[in-house]
Amino acid sequence: MPATPQPIKPEKPKALPSRPDLSTLAGIAVAMAGILGGLILEKGSLQDVAQATAAMIVLGGTLGAVMITTPLPVMLRAFRGLGAVFLESASSTTATIEALIQYATKARKNGIVSLESEANSIPDPFLRKALNLAVDGTDLQELRKMMEIDITLSEQTAEAEAKVWEAAGGYAPTIGIIGAVLGLIQVMKHLDDIKEVGHGIAVAFVATVYGVGSANIFFLPAASKLRARLREAVVIKEMTLEGITGIVEGLNPTLIRMKLESYNPAPGKPRKAKPVKAAAPGKPAEPPKAAAAGD
Repeated sequence: MPATPQPIKPEKPKALPSRPDLSTLAGIAVAMAGILGGLILEKGSLQDVAQATAAMIVLGGTLGAVMITTPLPVMLRAFRGLGAVFLESASSTTATIEALIQYATKARKNGIVSLESEANSIPDPFLRKALNLAVDGTDLQELRKMMEIDITLSEQTAEAEAKVWEAAGGYAPTIGIIGAVLGLIQVMKHLDDIKEVGHGIAVAFVATVYGVGSANIFFLPAASKLRARLREAVVIKEMTLEGITGIVEGLNPTLIRMKLESYNPAPGKPRKAKPVKAAAPGKPAEPPKAAAAGD
């Protein structure tokens, strides 16, 4: 009996590579070095701000307030997406443009159906979905509508996650004040010992430092970084959709590249100034010629 043919399993797409975000790591290091360095220069010590109780009050209170404010699924997504603050995708606008041009060239030579074997192995889920729809012969208007809905929903999801950390940055300073008041209450119980009172007041205000510091060094900057990631992702998705539209329309790859290059924020090379020619004896120096409009 002839052997039964085995079904061909589609190749699983590889995850997009990521790399540490040096800007985030360096920013946290510089902020902590500046604050703790100033404390040491003022003849303080790290033990002055190393208070586990204050950290528990601020972080625990902030977490509870965020849980009350935010639906649980959104908060869990925000915690899972926190890695985007410390890691950035290795993909770039230029790499996406080159991939789209390769697909456009192959589709123009062999037809758009020839991209079917490559579509399922694309690591970017947005590009993979759009290219699969194009290969399946989806109407161009319907394809654009579906992918625009995808962009809108992903944008709303990412914005909701950023608001979680923005809310934490709003609650943390207030929780820090609550921690300071709780510490002062304990200080009032030992007014008979003036040395103990001074030490207790200093410890009480550590909670305020934790609250204001965590909000302005981590929570609020993290929300801003996530929004920056969101804007970058939206630009790449819009560019991808424009490229897939050009492939479906059968446009020349050179024309597609010209359209996609407008999404690339890479600045052009600066023009060098032309040197002034030395004047001959008895003649005035020749001024430099104005650059042409296309230069």
